[in-house]
Amino acid sequence: MAAALVYKNPKTEAMIAFGPDESFRSLQLYGSDPKIMTDAITQLGRRNAVDHIDLNFGCPAPKVTRRGGGAAVPLKKNLLREIVNAAVKTASSFGIPVTCKFRMGLNDDLLTHIDTGLICQEAGVAAIALHARTAEQHYAPFARWEAIAELKSAVTQIPVLGNGDIWEASDAREMMRQTGCDGVVIGRGCLGKPWLFRDMVAMFNGDEIPATPKLGWVLDVMLRHAIALEAHFPPGRGIREFRKHAGWYLTGYPVGGDLRRQFGEISSIENLRQLIDQCDHDASIVEGGERFVRGHHNGPINIVLPHGFLLSLDDLVAPDDATLTHMSGG
Repeated sequence: MAAALVYKNPKTEAMIAFGPDESFRSLQLYGSDPKIMTDAITQLGRRNAVDHIDLNFGCPAPKVTRRGGGAAVPLKKNLLREIVNAAVKTASSFGIPVTCKFRMGLNDDLLTHIDTGLICQEAGVAAIALHARTAEQHYAPFARWEAIAELKSAVTQIPVLGNGDIWEASDAREMMRQTGCDGVVIGRGCLGKPWLFRDMVAMFNGDEIPATPKLGWVLDVMLRHAIALEAHFPPGRGIREFRKHAGWYLTGYPVGGDLRRQFGEISSIENLRQLIDQCDHDASIVEGGERFVRGHHNGPINIVLPHGFLLSLDDLVAPDDATLTHMSGG
């Protein structure tokens, strides 16, 4: 995404637009070239476009790692150091804090999370987050929370956040208890389940966690979400983007297979309203439905690296960032 900003990719410009009522604007950047990262952050700073930048070095997608990007970057400690130093220095000139998110490493033979955390700490990063899986593990069960504890023991001067397998508020509390981490980052756990944040606030405030909402409440949120996407994107694109979200919202609720399929093929807001009217708004989530996996759940995967990549880990050679403008996940 850093390269896409520098080259003013219209799709990326639309992705980073914030609403007028959004008071804390966070943006996650991907990049593997220090200069391009500097240029991207400079653009954001001059436009007063964000209040916080997160650097993601956790993307495991083969199309990214085969070019030396994403989760492969931490293998090159010197390159990683240059990128993070450049990002922090540039962002700090605009008063923008920088955080970093990364995985345990490429695989169990190439673990990098401790070195990555220490490099981030030395560079002045405000906080770090560890997805407690390797890139090879992808999203396979289970996140290895012990790696978060290891990182917390090694990195003592900045907050260490944990990520992986937080499906309910109680999981966040248990992760913090087991690992000593300072907070958590939510990924797939909130897909189609925005009340997870409400539950976590209640839990950390010592209040009773509210009951899981009925399907009718979820359907109301679905409709608001779809309408907002349609307003944000060019005509037709918003509803197409929403199709995957519809499946996540319905996960765990008793919705018939044919109706569920139609939600995945919605063509308009009016079509969505018609399907919503066919649902049982008083239906409750099934037992255990909170923990049903949403989003990616495959793994392990084969990680592909550029030819000779592991023979030159000390150099500062970055992949062609222009080809890495749309990587995601981590």
